[in-house]
Amino acid sequence: MTVELILASASPARLATLRSAGVEPEVIVSDVDEPAALARAEAGLGEPLGTDDVALLLARAKCEAVAAGTDADALVLGCDSVLEFDGDTLGKPADAAEATARWQRMRGRSGTLHTGHWLVDARDTSTGATFGVVASTVVHFADLTDAEIESYVATGEPLHVAGAFTIDGLGGPFVRRIEGDHHNVVGLSLPVLRDMLGEVGVTFDQLRD
Repeated sequence: MTVELILASASPARLATLRSAGVEPEVIVSDVDEPAALARAEAGLGEPLGTDDVALLLARAKCEAVAAGTDADALVLGCDSVLEFDGDTLGKPADAAEATARWQRMRGRSGTLHTGHWLVDARDTSTGATFGVVASTVVHFADLTDAEIESYVATGEPLHVAGAFTIDGLGGPFVRRIEGDHHNVVGLSLPVLRDMLGEVGVTFDQLRD
């Protein structure tokens, strides 16, 4: 029996990753105010969240918001990615100047890309499950010249992605190697999703038409 999947993310890279694995999800983008959600969580704790916790918190917020707003007989998946670098949590840069400064710090060095995955079982025969997993991949960056950084930032791509880089797009030449799951760096770990599906009694092939 085919199981419907709702992707609670506007990321074209996540959608492309699922499509490459034969899955055509329905995309519903949440209206979650991410900075506000993070601020509330940190105020409650009284201290900043770790980078992996930020990824999971935002994935959960987006997923649960979409699940609450739909009556579809489906599983709902939310994801969020952030880069941990020198103890800092780096999402999307605010502007070109910030993206340039990031790359000047990151070139020739390494960071850890954390992707939070949150799944809500909203099927009519629901298990009632709502849970999350964080996948982490170490990314080793090439030692870019100033000219390469300027040219890459000018494309606009770094402004739209966590950590100001991609591995599956124009930033691919600037990632020397990774330690971990390639798909996780793109924004959605297929092996993690498979394991999460197993927790609610669904096999990956059931997501395929």
